[in-house]
Amino acid sequence: MSRTNKRMTRVAHLITDLDTGGAEVMLCRLLEGVDRSRFTSDVVSMTGIGPVGRSIQALGIRVWSLGMRRGVPNPSGLARMARYLSRYRPAILQCWMYHSNLLGSLAATLAGVGTAVVWGLHHSSLESDKWLTRITARACGLISAWSPTRIVCCSDATRRYHGEMGYCRGKSVVIENGFDTDRYRPDPAAAGRLAKELGLDHDVAFIALVGRFHPQKDHRTFIDAASCVIAQYRRVHAVLCGDGVVPESRILASWVAGTPFGSHFHLLGRRDDVSDILAASIVVVSAASGEAFPMVIGEAMSCGSPCVVTDVGDSARLVADTGVIVPPRNPEALATGILKVLAMSEEERTSRGRRARERICQNFAIDHIVQRYQNLYDEVSKGEYMRRAPSCARNGTDSGALP
Repeated sequence: MSRTNKRMTRVAHLITDLDTGGAEVMLCRLLEGVDRSRFTSDVVSMTGIGPVGRSIQALGIRVWSLGMRRGVPNPSGLARMARYLSRYRPAILQCWMYHSNLLGSLAATLAGVGTAVVWGLHHSSLESDKWLTRITARACGLISAWSPTRIVCCSDATRRYHGEMGYCRGKSVVIENGFDTDRYRPDPAAAGRLAKELGLDHDVAFIALVGRFHPQKDHRTFIDAASCVIAQYRRVHAVLCGDGVVPESRILASWVAGTPFGSHFHLLGRRDDVSDILAASIVVVSAASGEAFPMVIGEAMSCGSPCVVTDVGDSARLVADTGVIVPPRNPEALATGILKVLAMSEEERTSRGRRARERICQNFAIDHIVQRYQNLYDEVSKGEYMRRAPSCARNGTDSGALP
């Protein structure tokens, strides 16, 4: 490295898992865009490497696993994380979500190497979460005054909610999720391709809900609302995709079977072509009872698809006047919102979709969000937090279980 170049800042990212989810995808997008002439990165998963981890490995970034099991506290995972910090001495440990926030703070204290800890918060409610997650979130609130240097919240609602829980407000900063506007863009041919894949007529209209099968996503409300919509527009078909959203799910299958229009519902499971699903849809829906800053809605807007969202977290702020906002847990209101978009002229829907994409490009494009993270890292790494990474701690493609 030239003597005139700035020192590289090593940032380690600790996350609960690397399955497909909003925080996990945001981490991958951040690592795709980060300036590698200034920042070098490692990723540590508390559990497995998962599909997002493999995407990160494909970037040439090391991905480690602590080998922990979900829902099972394990002191050996804490010890392995502390050894990682002692060996590689990152300037910054960026944690993502509650369990990694707590583990990262404890490991940094145990290692005692001066790594600055940055927390990440991606919830605006804990109502549907497991008891261990709720306890961990409360524990983080109790130590937030002394442990992290900064607390990154992905939405205004997240910052308010955790401030009320007792998290240190003075350390909190909002950096929203960012969206890849090149990957997620309008595609007029997408609907035809999806119709052909599903064996449907070319003139069908798709409404979509994209998200893993989880109580907070409220698939039941969407199915009930979609059934009301299909009763009025028989050419409408509902597509649902995400982890666990499969015909083999007895719960989902029973909800669909309980409607008069079972053949109009398509449970597609996890998809690697989500951008095609979103671009193919005349309306994209979030029926969630709890969200912070939903990735899929921003991606749908980037594809030029009008969105109907429940008024939770920052969803209403995200769509603004480009979409329709309805109350959560209300199938009738959700159906009315979807019908409102379907009743628009094609010109008005196109105009809304165009304004939705412009809103994402101007305010939430991934390059803007990456720069805000980099500015945060520059701030945090000043003074006592600056560390030169050991020569053995270089970026590379090697990965696996931590010692």
